[in-house]
Amino acid sequence: MSNDRSTGRVGRTYHESDNWFETRPRPAADSPNVIYVILDDVGYADLGCFGSEIRTPNFDRLARNGLRYSNFHTTTMCSPTRACLLTGRNHHSVGMRCLANFDFGYRNGRGSISHRAATIAEMLGGAGYANFAVGKWHVAQTDEITAVGPFDQWPLGRGFHRFYGFMNGSTDQYYPELVEDNHAVAQPNTPEGGYHLTADLVDKAIEMLGTHVSLAPETPFFLNLAFSAGHFPHQVPKAYMDRYEGVWDCGWDVVRQKRLDRQKAMGLVPASTELPPDAPGVEDWDQLSADQKRVAVRLQQAYAGFLEYTDEQLGRLLDFIETTGKLDNTLIVVISDNGASIDCGPEGTTNVLRRFNQIPESFERNLAEIDEIGGPRSNSNYPWGWAQASNTPLRLFKSFTHGGGVRDPMIVSWPRRIADKGSIRHQFHHVVDITPTVLEVCGVEAPEVYKGVSQMPVHGTSFAYTFDAPDADTRKDAQYFEMFGHRGIWHKGWKAVTKHKRGDDFELDDWELYKLDEDFNETRNLAGEHPAKLREMTERWWAEAGRYDVMPLDDREVRFRAKAKPDSIRSRNSYVFFPQLESIPSSAAPLTQDTSHRITAEVTIDPESEGTIVSYGNCGGGYVLYLRDGRLTYAYNHVGEVTRLVSAPLTDFGTVSLGFEYRKTGMLRGNGALLVNGVRQAGDREHQTLQRISLAPMFIGRSGMPPVCDAIEGEFRFRGKLHRLVIELGDDREIVPPDGDID
Repeated sequence: MSNDRSTGRVGRTYHESDNWFETRPRPAADSPNVIYVILDDVGYADLGCFGSEIRTPNFDRLARNGLRYSNFHTTTMCSPTRACLLTGRNHHSVGMRCLANFDFGYRNGRGSISHRAATIAEMLGGAGYANFAVGKWHVAQTDEITAVGPFDQWPLGRGFHRFYGFMNGSTDQYYPELVEDNHAVAQPNTPEGGYHLTADLVDKAIEMLGTHVSLAPETPFFLNLAFSAGHFPHQVPKAYMDRYEGVWDCGWDVVRQKRLDRQKAMGLVPASTELPPDAPGVEDWDQLSADQKRVAVRLQQAYAGFLEYTDEQLGRLLDFIETTGKLDNTLIVVISDNGASIDCGPEGTTNVLRRFNQIPESFERNLAEIDEIGGPRSNSNYPWGWAQASNTPLRLFKSFTHGGGVRDPMIVSWPRRIADKGSIRHQFHHVVDITPTVLEVCGVEAPEVYKGVSQMPVHGTSFAYTFDAPDADTRKDAQYFEMFGHRGIWHKGWKAVTKHKRGDDFELDDWELYKLDEDFNETRNLAGEHPAKLREMTERWWAEAGRYDVMPLDDREVRFRAKAKPDSIRSRNSYVFFPQLESIPSSAAPLTQDTSHRITAEVTIDPESEGTIVSYGNCGGGYVLYLRDGRLTYAYNHVGEVTRLVSAPLTDFGTVSLGFEYRKTGMLRGNGALLVNGVRQAGDREHQTLQRISLAPMFIGRSGMPPVCDAIEGEFRFRGKLHRLVIELGDDREIVPPDGDID
C-alpha cells in the first residue's frame, strides 16, 4: 500500500484507496489581467495625449484613466525592445543585439531570445495565467519561421497558449503573411470585402478573450497585442486619410512647434523646452515645390489615417473587455517600440523597396502614384520631416541612441489600482522595467530555473512605486544603450551619448554629455564644461556593456548580406519543392537575387492549362513564372519597371518541364531566358535584379497579391498538374554595400 500522501492513499482496491486530484497553479486572488499594447515606429509626439493633432481617442482614454510617462525609454529598434519587454532583461544579454532577421555569429546577436531568459508569458503561465499573443512577433530568427520550424522561439514555444499574427518585422496590411499558432493561414477576407490586418487582429483578440472569459472567468489573462502601426507600409482605407485633408498643408516645421506647445501645456515637457535644429537630411518645407508638398502631405495622411484606424480598433477591444466586467482590473501598458523612422529616405516613397535596394528615389514616380498611397498597390513611408515632427521635441530618429530613437510614449492604465488618473510621471524608466513591474503587482517571482534551464536574473526595476508616488525619485540607477555602434548611458539624471559613423574607430567617437533633469531634449552639450563627468559616464558605459554582454562592438553592415548562416534553409544552392508546399515566407525564400540561377517546373499540361507556376513578391517588386494562352511567360518587376519574356506557342504537352534561366553578367544584372524541356528559347533579355524582395511570400502554384505584373489577375492558380519545382542557385553572388538602415 502506498504511503505517499501527495497522491493519496492507494490500496489494492478502491475500498482501501483515497481519491486525489492534481491542483494546478492559480494566481493570487484579484490578480489583474495584463495587456501589453505595442505600437511600431510611433514617435513621442504622435498620440493625442502626447501632443499630436492625430485623433487617438482610445489611447487618450487610457491616459485619462491612468498615467502617462514622459521619461520612458526603449532600445531604439523593434526586436530588441520586444525582447526587453517580454523578458525584463537587457537585449544583448538575451541574444537580440539587433533584429531577429540576422544571426551575427555572437551569443548576444542570435536573433532570438535565450532560453536562459523566460518570457513574461512563461513566468505568468507558471502562476496559472492564460496567455495570448496577437500581432507582430519578430523575436524568432526569421529564416526559422517556415512550416518546419524549429518552433521553440515561436510564441507557442515561449509560453503563449494561442497566437495569431505575423512573424517578421513588417507585413502588408491588405495581404499579410499570417500565422495562427504554429502554421500559416489564409486571410479571412479580401481588401474588396473590407479586409485590413489591424481589424483582423482585434477580431481575433476579442475571439480569444471572449472564449477564455466564457470558459475560465476566474483565470486572469495576459495579452501581448502588437500592432503594425505605424511601421511601413502605411496602408489604410482612403476615408481615414481624407479626414486629414488640409491639416498638414502648413508643413512639418509648423506642426512640430504646435506639438511642442501642446506638450508644454500638458506638462509633459518643461516650459523652457526649445526645439533642436533640424536633423541632417530634413528638407526645408518652404523650399519644396507645390507638387512635392502635395506628395509629402499625402504620405503623412496615410500614416495618420493608419494610426487613427488602429486607435479605433483598439477601442473595440476596450469596449469588449468592459462588457465582460474585466476592464477595471486590467493593467494595460501602451508603448511604442522606438522612435519614428527614417527608413525610406528624406523625401518619402510610394515603394519602400526602392530604398532597400539603394535605388534613387523618384519624385516623378511618387507623384504619379499619389492616388495609390494608402491602398493595396502602395508600400509607402513618409519623409524625414514628418518623422522629426513625430519625435517632437527630441533629437534624431529610430536606430540612434539620442532621444528621438530611445525616448517614447508610455501609458499605464489600471482603473482599480491607479487613483491619480490622468496624471504624468517623470521618473526615468526603460522598457526592461515593464515586466518586473507586472511581476510585482501580480505577486509572481521570476524563477531561478525554468524547465531545467538556469535563468539569468531579471535586470529591470519595477516602477509600481510610481503609481502612488508622483514625486518620488526614480529607483532606476543606470541604463545603457547600443545600436549599430551608436551608444548611450543614463545615470542619475545625466546622459552621455555618441552618434557613431560606420567604419570609424570606436575609441575616437565624439561623446556628448547632457543633464536630462535640466535639458529634456539634449540641446545643451556639457562635454566641454564637465570633462571629468563625461569620463566617468563613458567608463560607466564600458562597465555596463561588460555586465550585459554588449561586446564586441560591430558596425559592419550585415543586414543586406545575402549569404545565410550555415544551418539556415537559405544556405543551400538547390531546392526541390513539392506542390503540397504552397507558400514560403519572404524571409526564407531561395535567394535568387544577384546570382545565376535556374527555375525548373515539372508539370503535366494540355493546351487549356494556364496559371502561375511560381511567384515571389508583389506589385512592388519580384518575379513570376506563369502559363497563359499557351505561352510560357516570365516577368520581373524591378520596383515598378516590368521586364517580360514570352515564349512562342507551346507545342509539347503531357509531362514537360518549363522554366527560366538567369545568367549573371554583372552586379544586379544578367540575361534571362525561358526553358522548355531544358532548352533555352530564343529571345533572351537582359534585366536588372533586386538585392532584396520583401513584403510578400514566395508562392508555388499561385500568384502573390497584388500580382507582380498587371497581366495577372488575382491568385491565378495553376490549372495543370505541378509535380515539383526545382530552384538551383549559382555561386557568383556579390554583396551590395548599402548606405542606409532598415527594419
